[in-house]
Amino acid sequence: MMNGFEKRASLIKEKIMKTCLDMLRTTDLRGIRIADISKKAKVSQVTIYNYFGSKEALLQEVLKAYFDNIIREFEEYMNGGHTLKEKIEHIIFLEKESYKDISPGLIKELLIEDHELNQYVEKQYREKAIPLTIRIIEEGKKSGEISSDVSVESILAFIQLYMNQYETILEMAEKSGDMDQFLEGMVNMFFYGLCGKR
Repeated sequence: MMNGFEKRASLIKEKIMKTCLDMLRTTDLRGIRIADISKKAKVSQVTIYNYFGSKEALLQEVLKAYFDNIIREFEEYMNGGHTLKEKIEHIIFLEKESYKDISPGLIKELLIEDHELNQYVEKQYREKAIPLTIRIIEEGKKSGEISSDVSVESILAFIQLYMNQYETILEMAEKSGDMDQFLEGMVNMFFYGLCGKR
């Protein structure tokens, strides 16, 4: 149980992190300064340095919390009562919602610059997202919704291909004029191929 001081400290830390995350949504990485975070969060720069030590450490903590939240929501969705097609769509376009949040380009830049953060995200992906995805695929194979001729490995590879081209697909979807319809078409092709349902 937190005492009054710890609770207050936790709330201040949360406010600083939320302000930083909000700024990541609209500001170029180079444009984010402790002075601006301090002004927007209405706390002193000294307070920010006391809690986080540096801008880099603050960004790392903010992004770790951000990815933890994405993984938690992913797990909740996968364990919810959704159809296999909805689950596959969610896996492929997991970033569709977070793209509106923080651009994949910025996330990529942060991951290149911060080796520890990159390792953390890789570990979360490897230990949580991949096993859950494999479980969903295996359940689909058991129920006959996924062909027994297709291996789990090849489905994972196919999903990876989609995810690697995610930025390009999103740009095309935005240019199409109807993003949701475009992405729905991509999911249908992933799921049923060019010939559609038979």
